[in-house]
Amino acid sequence: MSQHDFDLPPKAAPDVMRRRTELAGKARDALKQTGLPVCREDSSEGESGVNVRVDHLADGGVLVEWNTREEFTSEIVEILASGVDPSNLPQEVRHYENVQSCMRETILNILASAGFDVERADAHSYGKAVHVRGCDP
Repeated sequence: MSQHDFDLPPKAAPDVMRRRTELAGKARDALKQTGLPVCREDSSEGESGVNVRVDHLADGGVLVEWNTREEFTSEIVEILASGVDPSNLPQEVRHYENVQSCMRETILNILASAGFDVERADAHSYGKAVHVRGCDP
């Protein structure tokens, strides 16, 4: 326990991070090959397209998710911030959720077809990301 009375999650060892970085590069290459727009490795979260990132936590890994354009995301955030009835979401919010779900399934299927070991990431921790566990292309 830390001096502030809370536990910090353990970070992955350097050799684990090296393997994850290599795996992320292979996933990026496989997705680029299909013609999907893949964000630069050093890009910020604001770039639209497929974002492949390495999670530094010990139980993390390689995560892949679809980033929509900033204008689209901002519109949804504004709608949600204004307050909506969860049982009757506006069409724009339902459309956004459908886009995210469809793109997650597309990314998952493309990577699985290319020989990657993939699964839907924990939605509570990682939203609509795909967790890449390994590859054997």
